[in-house]
Amino acid sequence: MSYPENYRYTKEHEWASLDGAIATIGITDHAQKELGDIVYVDLPSEGKTFAVGDSFGSVESVKAVSDVYAPLAGTVVEANTSVVDSPQLVNDDAHGAGWLIKLELSDPSQFAGLMSAAEYEEYIAAEH
Repeated sequence: MSYPENYRYTKEHEWASLDGAIATIGITDHAQKELGDIVYVDLPSEGKTFAVGDSFGSVESVKAVSDVYAPLAGTVVEANTSVVDSPQLVNDDAHGAGWLIKLELSDPSQFAGLMSAAEYEEYIAAEH
């Protein structure tokens, strides 16, 4: 798996892409593989505000329930209802159609502080 170069990543296995002040957030392909078949996704409602590191929802697989953490601070402008209705989208396309939320960032400069694709790949290689 090669990770999208224009995304940024966290040690908790979330990814973020940035479009102006709006960040799209999801879990990485590595995370969905570790979880296995995802059966349920719990996401916040629009208008909720999160600080960096806050749990904003959870992803449940046949193996475990995992909290998902906000890699950036901001307010939810959209939650992906498609993954709530069809959780397997996260397994099928973790970096695309399986995105979780969109945040309007309070400080878009935080994006630069997350790991690059190369740094994330080194991080997961070191974990194993």
